[in-house]
Amino acid sequence: MQKPPIVESAPDLSGEEILFFSSSLGARLTPGSVVREIAAFINENRSRQYKIMIGTDSQLLNTKNADFVTAIVVHRVGNGGRYFWRRFELGKFHTLRDRMIREVLISIDIAKEILAELKQAPLPEFEFEIHADIGQNGPTKAVIQEIVGMIRAHNFEAKTKPESYAASNVADRHV
Repeated sequence: MQKPPIVESAPDLSGEEILFFSSSLGARLTPGSVVREIAAFINENRSRQYKIMIGTDSQLLNTKNADFVTAIVVHRVGNGGRYFWRRFELGKFHTLRDRMIREVLISIDIAKEILAELKQAPLPEFEFEIHADIGQNGPTKAVIQEIVGMIRAHNFEAKTKPESYAASNVADRHV
């Protein structure tokens, strides 16, 4: 499977519009459009339980640059879901720790923007989580407490492997 092209060189949440891709819609969407799609999905069946998760995964392209993918997943518990994702390339990564921290900071920034817009929509309650592609097994176990602490410091629920499927499965599929 060939990767889609990297369409951006870096995320810029303060000015330039970020675009997400939706495989089911076949279109690029602004964060506002993503929120409208999430709201429409939830409003199709308001009696169900919903989880909204954001996770980022990355892969080294060379010795210092990395390809990042951020996924926004809305899950209708017990009955499917939808997801939106974006790819971009960043540089200057000297350690795995640096890259893992950047993944989480990207997820937190996107989460703040998406959650602020979701709160404006008249939606039933939903769970909101940040998924980190780290776990107790492997080289990322050394930073697990630091990463989880960062997520919780921003008042988000943190999930790590094996529960972090927005990062370790959905985003990983596109990285």
